Amino acid sequence: MNVLVTGGAGFIGVNFLHYLLKKTTYDVTVIDYLTYASHPKEIKRLISNPRFRFFKGNVAVKEDIEVVMDREYEALIHFAAESHVDKSIQNADNFIDANIVGTYQLLKQLSKGFVKKMIHISTDEVYGSLNLGDQPFMEISPLSPNNPYSATKASSDLLVQAYYETFRLPLITTRCSNNFGPFQHVEKFIPTIVYNAFHNRKIPLYGDGMQIRDWLFVEDHCAAIALILERGKNGEVYNIGGGNEKTNIDVLMEILNMMGKSQNLVEYVRDRKGHDRRYAINSSKLQNELGWKQEFQFEEALKKTVQWYTNIFKGKFL
Repeated sequence: MNVLVTGGAGFIGVNFLHYLLKKTTYDVTVIDYLTYASHPKEIKRLISNPRFRFFKGNVAVKEDIEVVMDREYEALIHFAAESHVDKSIQNADNFIDANIVGTYQLLKQLSKGFVKKMIHISTDEVYGSLNLGDQPFMEISPLSPNNPYSATKASSDLLVQAYYETFRLPLITTRCSNNFGPFQHVEKFIPTIVYNAFHNRKIPLYGDGMQIRDWLFVEDHCAAIALILERGKNGEVYNIGGGNEKTNIDVLMEILNMMGKSQNLVEYVRDRKGHDRRYAINSSKLQNELGWKQEFQFEEALKKTVQWYTNIFKGKFL
């Protein structure tokens, strides 16, 4: 099987590449623009694998996409996206290009027959925010994004849905909860905590710290995507949730305890604009229809993650 992965040098993408090259016999082609959040050194390590090849390119640029369409792919897994909410609030230009235009360019290639199936990787943020007593989001929940990042992801989701309904293209959408694990950029919540705690610096915490997120270990996410690649049905949406609802302050304190650091490092800062209060998604469809099960418990995965970053900050660079 030939598989094309967009955004394969990013956080979840790199983890998925390792999963595919270890767990399958697929030949893997990657296109990635190598932005600030990518891992070019890890890509260089993978180049030696005869089943792997890499192209630097922007999925929003038609000419870049056409370069990798030199063969027929059984599947395209579309990770490529801008994803940092704070940056989208400051300036959404790159988010519109990568998340909307990039998805559109890939859909056009799919319609030409270069790819037999496309899995569009999205996020639970497209559903908006939940109150404390609300049931977790399901695949049929309405989209209600509250920041520029999630709005561009919802837009790309709707493009995918429209192309399936109009052209009956082989399309599947996945929506995951908050991922964590190795290779995540230090700007994100858990790596920021570990980095600042390691260097005994103040750790910024938005608002009252009681925002709730549903945490999913990236390796469990990769396994879910691989399962959907094999068994998923065209036209479907699959939620991939961690089932680990935690307040931000609880996650922060747990990491400080693991690292033996003082709670005095916590610094409460003004809350972010459009900050969703709670995310939680129901993964029963994926579990019941395709048989997905998580392998890692939250505490085990968090320890593994903290140790990985600690090793990096000690000088074992990527």
